[in-house]
Amino acid sequence: MEPVTLTTSRLLLRAPGPQDAEAVYAAAQDPDVQRWISQFPSPYLREHARSFTEQVVPGGWADNAMFTFGLFLPEGELAGMLALTMRALGVGEIGYWAAKEHRGNGYVTEATLAASRWAFTQLCIDRVEWRAEVGNRASRAVVERAGFTIEGILRSATNNKGVRRDCWVGSLLPSDLGLPSTAPYLPAPAHQS
Repeated sequence: MEPVTLTTSRLLLRAPGPQDAEAVYAAAQDPDVQRWISQFPSPYLREHARSFTEQVVPGGWADNAMFTFGLFLPEGELAGMLALTMRALGVGEIGYWAAKEHRGNGYVTEATLAASRWAFTQLCIDRVEWRAEVGNRASRAVVERAGFTIEGILRSATNNKGVRRDCWVGSLLPSDLGLPSTAPYLPAPAHQS
């Protein structure tokens, strides 16, 4: 698939390219980004940013495996990053980070909703799943504001730099945004365990 561009009231969501490598590198120097994003090397070097923007991002779009969007303000400044990684049939997993100076503005929540709506309507998926290491309250706050249902804790379900950790899991369904599903959904009866 060719990369697409999405717009919200305050953001331009587009695939980051080589011209954005320096902005990605600068934002990735934040210890909180390196702490919570398990795929981030630490220290994060310029070569990592170049590889990300020149190989990982275009490769993910070309393979229909990972759809990465940079969150850009109208003047072109990078506010964060978001990716939808295709998992099982009909399921995409969302992940994101915000540049330190842009946290608390609701940009990532806005982008999460836009990317999820796009995934439901254009990728025909029926579940956007979110996972984050237990304790990453900022990440959890984003999905809660976006309307995700927190479903529980998965034990030893993530590996952060060689250490197995528990993670929260949550989901957003098309019906949560007033959209139809591609397949019928039959939820479990109430009071089932």
